[in-house]
Amino acid sequence: MVLIDGTLIATQRRTGKADRRNYPGKHHHHGLHFLALTDERGRLIWISAARPGRTHDNTAARHDHILAHLRTAGLGALADLGFRGLDNDIFDPVIVTGFHASRTHKLTPGEKTANRVLAVGRAPVEHGFAHLKNWRILTKLRADPARATHLLRALLVLTNLEINR
Repeated sequence: MVLIDGTLIATQRRTGKADRRNYPGKHHHHGLHFLALTDERGRLIWISAARPGRTHDNTAARHDHILAHLRTAGLGALADLGFRGLDNDIFDPVIVTGFHASRTHKLTPGEKTANRVLAVGRAPVEHGFAHLKNWRILTKLRADPARATHLLRALLVLTNLEINR
């Protein structure tokens, strides 16, 4: 069982129209989007390549073929509602997401309890991101995706070395 989530690493703004794709409306600052896999204790296992900040979790997972990789490895993943609709196999799901409420469909008490249990199980992935974002060099990051990918993968190794001491 692994945990999957996406995060935005804040970057300094670049000039020009080419940087507009790095601005997600949700976070209100420029950044690069990353997906990460952690184990059940929150230790980072894998980080995806950098994508523009406005990239959705589901889109990034499709581009990285996460579902196929998890199926071949025989792993299951807990994810947030950002990954809803990625795994449409109802008989053998690989990615488990919570229940979504809408105006016409209110959550039942059982669905609310299931969402709470899922949130508790997913908490370590947020701790893994917190350990990674503690590195001060990320505050000076420019929006070059190739360099950001190399930097974050190096920081992944250093973070794991520091945590596993």
